[in-house]
Amino acid sequence: MMMKIPLMKTNPFMNMMYSFVTLPTPSNISIWWNFGSLLGLCLITQIITGLILTMHYSPTTSIAFYSIIHIMNDMNLGWMIRYTHLNMASFFFVCLYIHMLRGIYNMSFILLAPWLSGVSILFILMATAFVGYVLPWGQMSFWGATVITNLMSAIPYMGNLIVTWLWGGFSVNSPTLNRFYTFHFILPFIILLMVLIHLTLLHETGSNNPLGTQNNFYKIPFHPYFTLKDMMGFIIIYMMIMSMINLTPNFLNDPENFIEANPMITPPHIQPEWYFLFAYSILRSIPNKLGGVIALLMSILILMMLPLMNKLIKITNMKYSMKNKFMFISLIHTLIILTWIGMKPIETPYLQIGQMYSTLYFLIFMNFNKIK
Repeated sequence: MMMKIPLMKTNPFMNMMYSFVTLPTPSNISIWWNFGSLLGLCLITQIITGLILTMHYSPTTSIAFYSIIHIMNDMNLGWMIRYTHLNMASFFFVCLYIHMLRGIYNMSFILLAPWLSGVSILFILMATAFVGYVLPWGQMSFWGATVITNLMSAIPYMGNLIVTWLWGGFSVNSPTLNRFYTFHFILPFIILLMVLIHLTLLHETGSNNPLGTQNNFYKIPFHPYFTLKDMMGFIIIYMMIMSMINLTPNFLNDPENFIEANPMITPPHIQPEWYFLFAYSILRSIPNKLGGVIALLMSILILMMLPLMNKLIKITNMKYSMKNKFMFISLIHTLIILTWIGMKPIETPYLQIGQMYSTLYFLIFMNFNKIK
């Protein structure tokens, strides 16, 4: 079946109708394409719950920790809203990582503009999650902020100036918390704008599909075929999040963060949230401070290089190459091991394993362009 593709309209309402109703979509895309819409659901949920929480939160070091307790105990359904906001962040990153791994496997990075905008969203989202983790002002919040912001001092010439500006002084204190609260409030709206740009670019180029073919044949309208699939995904993820916040709301939370921040007591093992652990493992695998910061940035920036590597690849999908498929499985294995290593103390043998798998992580990406 060949479908005539309607042109984008200048009228905003017609653009919306085009995006959600008549958008020509490949008929063979699978459930793995649902994670894009699930990311939109996570973003909207985070913005709504965040706006409610910000009405009761006080970004000062003397009150921040107790304002969280007030939200949990005194605010109507405050515990549910706070746990939804807290745990939806984990679901957000699960959906995001699956979405990007699906893009790598199906080589969606051949669509240059959508891919680069998507990686940019990943960067901003990581920054938003980091500053949000500081806001509860628990032990792990304080020490995580101290350790991570101190990494900026490794930047030549202006590192200490950047750290002082981030802190708003010479230590992590009320000005720091106020700055991070402001960033955490503003960045989600920047992400929302970036998502709209990402969708616009995607609709101009068209979605990829499991076969990797780029043509207008065998495409069907987005509604009702894919709206029904997306709605099913929405129901499932909300059932999962509600089950989690009612049964095990603190399953992914660090117990140290239930203790008010104390600069005089250092936790035995400082670590970020689980979704940053793979990058944290790469950071601490490099003995040199500046080298670790560069490796940390390159662990994400390397995703932007995939479209350039694609010029040397003659296949349109990893399923058509056994070697490519093996490398993709190795990438998933490496990410899991690095996440596990990030939970462990910096000692033998975890340090050596982290260094080995950090090297393997970059080698996998560098060898994509060797596959013909």
